[in-house]
Amino acid sequence: MALLRSSRHLLVATGRLQETSAVRLLETRANVQLYPESKVDTRENEVVSPHFMNRNPRNLERMALARKDRGWATVWPSRQFWHRLRFERSQNHVTAFVEHCDGHVVVSASTQEWAVKRHLYSTRDAAASENVGRVLAQRCLEAGISYMVFKVIPWEFNHEGVQRFRNAMMEGGVVLTEPRRIYQ
Repeated sequence: MALLRSSRHLLVATGRLQETSAVRLLETRANVQLYPESKVDTRENEVVSPHFMNRNPRNLERMALARKDRGWATVWPSRQFWHRLRFERSQNHVTAFVEHCDGHVVVSASTQEWAVKRHLYSTRDAAASENVGRVLAQRCLEAGISYMVFKVIPWEFNHEGVQRFRNAMMEGGVVLTEPRRIYQ
């Protein structure tokens, strides 16, 4: 009803409402005018603005132009990355996540999630690690992250679950090394 009133006031203001004594009629007239084909001015498309503002913060990372922290040479694991893949195994679950260089977790996958857990026999074995790798690889590609650094403690790297996780990530289309930074 309120819509009818507001449209009535609008039509009264424009002079398109006709009222009778018994029934109020709303009548709108469509004015159709055929215009000859107007010519489009394409000269303005050739003008390029001299000022460019990059609004995508990850654009420089994808082009390998963004700055990396280089003062962490003696620290292990190295802090010289844009995205780092972390793999953690607890007593009951397997968790993997992608960490941005500013410390925020961008994408994660775990056997604690019901969508992953319901398809597994065990939430800690090598098959669980492989499936977490598949899920995380798909989520990374959906988020637009295709390059990342993967470093594991050397004595854990030979574990079967870590190897299967790494292989599942690579088979999913994720490159586990970042491109070298381009200095200009």
